[in-house]
Amino acid sequence: MSWQAEAAPVAAARCPSGDLTPQLRDAAEPLVFRQLVSAWPAVRHCKESIASATRYLSRFWSAAPVTAYAADAAAGGRFFYNDGFTGFNFQSGRASLAEVLRTLANPQREAHLATVYVGSTPVDKWLPGFRDENDVQLPAGDALASFWLGNETRVSAHYDYPHNLACVVAGERRFTLLPPDQVGNLYVGPVDRTPSGQPISLVDFAQPDFRRHPRFRDAIPHAQTAVLQPGDAIFIPGMWWHHVESLAPFNLLINYWWADTPAYMGAPSDALLHAMLALRELPDRQREAWRTLFDHYVFEANQAVYGHIPEAGRGCLAPLNETEARQLRATLLNRLNR
Repeated sequence: MSWQAEAAPVAAARCPSGDLTPQLRDAAEPLVFRQLVSAWPAVRHCKESIASATRYLSRFWSAAPVTAYAADAAAGGRFFYNDGFTGFNFQSGRASLAEVLRTLANPQREAHLATVYVGSTPVDKWLPGFRDENDVQLPAGDALASFWLGNETRVSAHYDYPHNLACVVAGERRFTLLPPDQVGNLYVGPVDRTPSGQPISLVDFAQPDFRRHPRFRDAIPHAQTAVLQPGDAIFIPGMWWHHVESLAPFNLLINYWWADTPAYMGAPSDALLHAMLALRELPDRQREAWRTLFDHYVFEANQAVYGHIPEAGRGCLAPLNETEARQLRATLLNRLNR
């Protein structure tokens, strides 16, 4: 029996109004919404056949090529590193959406196309008009919608900074989620050379090697899992680790990303990389001093940090508006370019 069968089920929620804002505004745990998008025309067409899905999606396709990834049967659907960690076990190329759909529909495709995957492709650019017929109401009006298309694939556990609502349009997907505090038990790979942009767990969730990754046993009691059918959706809070398996020969997912802060505030991952550069190699005593400063100015910051300073002189210590945030970024860029 797979260890995932022992994981706790993701809690189920309802959305009777069609507006997810009340449920997701302050949600801190994953949630499953069964049949949330079952009325989407895209779900109906995909249930009929790949041919029907192709005809429907072709109505919206902008003619821009997509980036497609392919791997042979030896990869087992898992997009990962090669054996020496000098590269990856898949290839990428450009293709039309129609070509990708034809490949997925062809059971006699070439061996190197055993697994085909199109990931994180913005809907509004590649399928303009799609959201006029297939959309949800979210706490953020500027959520980024993307589509993910392929056959049986396994995406290694990773985290995303934004919140995520993933809606299954075709096929079946298993999500396995772990909270952010389990990072030390997941044996995370490189942060500067990754298969798809985010650092991934090196643990093979299908067949964990507990001799090689013994701490993964400690993560298992914290895992949650859900299998989603067409029309179902799952909310993944920002920074939660999630492993995603596409279980059918044809799978299509639409997901929405949104953050609690505006985009002009920047990506926290940039700060993490800079901290590795500037802080990690300092002597222990200096690192502890900087930890105290980070707690004071960042992680435990409140009005006490700047309340004693006249308003005109508070600078970046006070909450930032867009203009001030962009000015601070320009200052950082100038310092980094020295």
